[in-house]
Amino acid sequence: MSDVNNTTPATEQPEDPRKDSLIEYPSLFPIKVMGIKDDHLVHEITKIAEKFDPSFDASTIELRPSSGGKYLGVTITITATSREQLDDTYRALTAHPLVKVVL
Repeated sequence: MSDVNNTTPATEQPEDPRKDSLIEYPSLFPIKVMGIKDDHLVHEITKIAEKFDPSFDASTIELRPSSGGKYLGVTITITATSREQLDDTYRALTAHPLVKVVL
C-alpha cells in the first residue's frame, strides 16, 4: 500500500491565470494582418493598434504586398500588457471590413 497524501491544503491560493500564459506581460508582440490592398488599410490598422496600445510606434510597421497585388500583409508590433488587451485587439482587427486574416 502506498503512503501518498492526495489532499490539497485548504490554504492553497487560487491559480493565477497569467501562470498559464506563454507570454510575459508587458512584452512586444507582433501581429500579422492580411487585408485588401487599399489606400486606407494601413491607416485603419494603425488606428486600431493605437486604440489598444497608446505607445504604438507606427514606424515599426512592416508591409508585404501579395504576389498578385490584390492583398497587403501588414505586421504591427504592439506592447502587450494583458491577454484581454490582445484579445480585444484581435477582435477589432478581424472585425474590420478591409481585413481578411489576422495571425
